[in-house]
Amino acid sequence: MAKISQVDQDLIRTIAELVNEANLAEIELEQDDFRIRVTRTFAKEVVQVAAPGYAAPHAPAPAAAPAAAPAATPVPAASSEDLASNPATLTSPMVGTAYLAPEPGAKPFVEVGSKVSEGQTVLIVEAMKTMNQIPAHRAGTVTRILVDDASPVEYGEPLVVIE
Repeated sequence: MAKISQVDQDLIRTIAELVNEANLAEIELEQDDFRIRVTRTFAKEVVQVAAPGYAAPHAPAPAAAPAAAPAATPVPAASSEDLASNPATLTSPMVGTAYLAPEPGAKPFVEVGSKVSEGQTVLIVEAMKTMNQIPAHRAGTVTRILVDDASPVEYGEPLVVIE
C-alpha cells in the first residue's frame, strides 16, 4: 500500500470536513492514479413507543397531569429491523433515492397486489447519478411497499414485502 503524504492527509481532512459540513453520506474523488472515497454513517434515532396505559421499558413513570387526556400514539405493526430480517422483505442494496416508476408520471413498476417473478424490476435506486434497477428477490405477490417515490433509502432498509 502506498504511503500517504502530508499533503494527501490534509486533503483527506478537508474532504472529511466538507462531507460533515454539507451533511453528505459519502464523496469520491479520482485524479490520475490517486483515488479517495470518504464516507460516514448516520446514527439512527431509536424511538420507543408504548401502548396507552403501559410505560416504555426503562422509562420513568409519567407524572400525573390533572384533567389531561392521554394522547393516542399509533404503534407500528412491525419495526424496520423485524422487516429487514423477514425473508419476504426486499431490502436496499445501496444508499440512494428510491423511485417506484421508470420516469416521473409513469406507471409504477409494481403496486400492492401485483404478482412478480424473481428478477423482475420492482423499483429503481439512484446512486451517484446512476439508476440501478432493483429486482424482486423471489416470486410472489407484493403485499407492502415500504418507501415513497423519490425518498432517500439506506443500505439494508426494507423496501418491499413480497409474500
